[in-house]
Amino acid sequence: MDDFIENEVFEKIDYSKVKLVKGEYDGCSFRNCLFLNADISGITFIDCEFINCNFSMTCFKNTSFRSVIFKNCKLLGLHFNDCNPFLLALSFEECHLNIDSFYKLKLKNTKFNKCKLQEVDFSETDLTNATFNNCDLIGTIFKTTILEKTDFRTSFNYSIDPEINRIKKAKFSLQGVIGLLEKYRIEIE
Repeated sequence: MDDFIENEVFEKIDYSKVKLVKGEYDGCSFRNCLFLNADISGITFIDCEFINCNFSMTCFKNTSFRSVIFKNCKLLGLHFNDCNPFLLALSFEECHLNIDSFYKLKLKNTKFNKCKLQEVDFSETDLTNATFNNCDLIGTIFKTTILEKTDFRTSFNYSIDPEINRIKKAKFSLQGVIGLLEKYRIEIE
């Protein structure tokens, strides 16, 4: 039987050396923890927050993230598409999400605030009504992605092909429109 852990604070724990107890974590806070190359497969996090944590190369196989907030975290080389998709709800503030994959996930209403999302794969992802507030999206892949009502107005360095993505009612700044025309290699001055 898995453990049930509620409303606890975990600080400065190196989970690359100490295994996180398998179970369900509800309302917990993880601060300044290291998950580098850790395996947190099959663990459930509900209404949890991760602050100043490093998740680089962490294994998320069948991990559940339900209403989870990542603040100022390093999330490099991760396969979020390996997570349990049931009730998946994430938000990110001031995080580094480089070389991650969200392939085919339903991420409606997801908030990315002041994040670096470099070379992230959002192929076939449903980002309906998501918000990318002041995010760097250089090299990020949007391929057959649902971007309806998604807000990109303050983000930059993105390249989105309107012919292969659904962008109805998506919001872009006038400067950002260039990211929709990149494939045509036209010069705008």
